[in-house]
Amino acid sequence: MESLVIREIRPEDNPQVDAIIKSCFVELDLPLTNTAYADAETPFMYESYQNNREVYYVVSDEASGEVLGGGGIKPLKDYPGNICELQKMYFSTKLRGKGFGKKLMERCLAFAEQAAFEKVYIETFPTLKAAIQLYRKFGFKDIDAPLGNTGHCACDVWMEKQL
Repeated sequence: MESLVIREIRPEDNPQVDAIIKSCFVELDLPLTNTAYADAETPFMYESYQNNREVYYVVSDEASGEVLGGGGIKPLKDYPGNICELQKMYFSTKLRGKGFGKKLMERCLAFAEQAAFEKVYIETFPTLKAAIQLYRKFGFKDIDAPLGNTGHCACDVWMEKQL
């Protein structure tokens, strides 16, 4: 695992990222509808993060070419403010507990600041306790209702962070 790097997604990463996201939903018994599992962009993550002010990073074993996780930043859809969303941050079981959630969060937040967003929004599930703990360590606060139009109405934990 010495050859692990965080880098921007490449077109050839799409099948691996899609598989990681979907396997996490099945493994963690999360809803498969109205979530990232069913998003039309999930199989096409490279293509889905090519506009200004958006990026998707993967954690890759550069020696083997295996992608082990990822996460990204995009402007929050259908929201009038200058806010982005931390999206689709999922890791394979091989990567969890090794500190890459923290490293990827730092990279995503640095991008959000560089892109001059004012806030970062995230939605998740209450059963993802380790993820929520990570978000809180980075200064995310609970909010009472969802923002924007993410299409993820199955998520019932909403958080934001002032940049």
